[in-house]
Amino acid sequence: MKKVIVIGAGLGGLSCAIRLAHAGYRVTVVEAQETAGGKLQRVRMGEYSFDRGPSTITMPHLFERVFTSVGRRMEDYLTLRRLEPAARNIFPDGSRVDLTEDREAMQEQIARYSPEDALRYPAFMKEAEALYREAEKHFLSRMLLTWKDKLSPRLAAGFLRIRPLTTLQERLEKHFRHPYTLGLFGRYATYVGSSPYRAPAIFAMLAHVEASLGIYAVQGGTYAIPEAFVRLARELGVDIRTGGKVKLILVRGGRAAGVELQERTEPQGGPGESADAGYGARTTPQGERLEADLVVANGDVLTVCRELLDEEDRPAMPDKRIDRYEPSLSGFVILAGVRNRYEELLHHTVFFPEDYGSEFGEIFDSRTAPQSPAIYLCHSGHSEPGLAPEGGSNLFILVNAPYTSKAWDWEEHGERYRDFILRRLAEYGLKGIDRPDVSAVYTPEQLKRDTGAYRGAIYGISSNSARQTFFRPTNRAANIPGLWFTGGTTHPGGGTPMVTLSGQLVAERILEEDRGRAAAFRQARL
Repeated sequence: MKKVIVIGAGLGGLSCAIRLAHAGYRVTVVEAQETAGGKLQRVRMGEYSFDRGPSTITMPHLFERVFTSVGRRMEDYLTLRRLEPAARNIFPDGSRVDLTEDREAMQEQIARYSPEDALRYPAFMKEAEALYREAEKHFLSRMLLTWKDKLSPRLAAGFLRIRPLTTLQERLEKHFRHPYTLGLFGRYATYVGSSPYRAPAIFAMLAHVEASLGIYAVQGGTYAIPEAFVRLARELGVDIRTGGKVKLILVRGGRAAGVELQERTEPQGGPGESADAGYGARTTPQGERLEADLVVANGDVLTVCRELLDEEDRPAMPDKRIDRYEPSLSGFVILAGVRNRYEELLHHTVFFPEDYGSEFGEIFDSRTAPQSPAIYLCHSGHSEPGLAPEGGSNLFILVNAPYTSKAWDWEEHGERYRDFILRRLAEYGLKGIDRPDVSAVYTPEQLKRDTGAYRGAIYGISSNSARQTFFRPTNRAANIPGLWFTGGTTHPGGGTPMVTLSGQLVAERILEEDRGRAAAFRQARL
């Protein structure tokens, strides 16, 4: 029985562990935090419950695949409910667009501020669907481990059809003219931590993903996803150890051979952090070495390489190459429990500023917090009672922010920026939000500390170029057999569905290669 160490109990690591354990591998997951989930955590403060981290759940079939691949039914572990309307977008003059699968309703809403853009909406959605089909066929479901994989004729043909050198903003401007419509769909670049002025046009496909495939609420909050994965993993015999930070990936004879652990970490979550997904997980002795035949690193590839591998063991990923990658944007999070309910808010709501585009220059060029940002709110209590007291709201508030640098000190500016954002929301009509019952902030520096996110970047590597979008670090270490990567910084990219898919793809490739070696061995004995 092969032994596998998975570093990190995020969605990618857990989905990989589940698949391998079902196939008979002996799997141990080591998580530095006190709870599973990676960047997705639950926070409780008083009577309020919050999800801190990813909140927009799409492509439910990719989560379902984790369960069906091992003969289970997702509905026995996890309940998803499609939101309709999926999200509300509020613009400076009070115009609203409630995202819906009803194309005619979308046209009617857009027509209130731009009849011309409304007429062009069907053609745009047709193109968005075509982009999604190309990505799904040629990119999302395939491993791109070698240059032979990347340069195959079929992939090359599909690659050309998705206009890799055209930016999302340029493509949107072929269809639309009004700044509200451009902002509405340009915001999809931020779903992968990037700027619409630099990210490839492929991300227009997210208009199809959200409107046609849907956005979903998770019963119990988004954190119920890693809870369900943990439950399934344990049923399959996976050993999950929390509070055990990896110090070093062991390399012996040129192969990954296990991990060495640091002293057990102290809890590092925010106020009221839940330990639910720990499920009494075993903690790990100081300096323990865990031997393995394979190591799967579910985390930021750049951080893993720089901090867990000696540079001499990774000639394909030296420090100089790591430094050349541009990190994605990060996020400034406010958790606010407020003794008010707001008719303006749906489960997902975005408030757009007058000049939406200005924040991308501040984030990626000056690397400072935007002074007129779009503000996203997730009010999960809108869809499910019990997450906030009666008459109250549990608000996850997110503003895009720069990755960590000397240009902006969150320790110095964090509380002041929190007050600024809450005042702005009060000006938008959310009365009392600037006087919350309970609140906490979570900065890029904290994200970096807790999860190993490279320079505090939510998605690790930005998609601000075709190279960084389509040719990310591969899922298999180039110079270290037995070492694999899952997560948002590797293929197929960022976002909870893609991260979950990366774990499945890695597990399936490991199984395929092991079956191939076993067949070759049997043939050699004949």
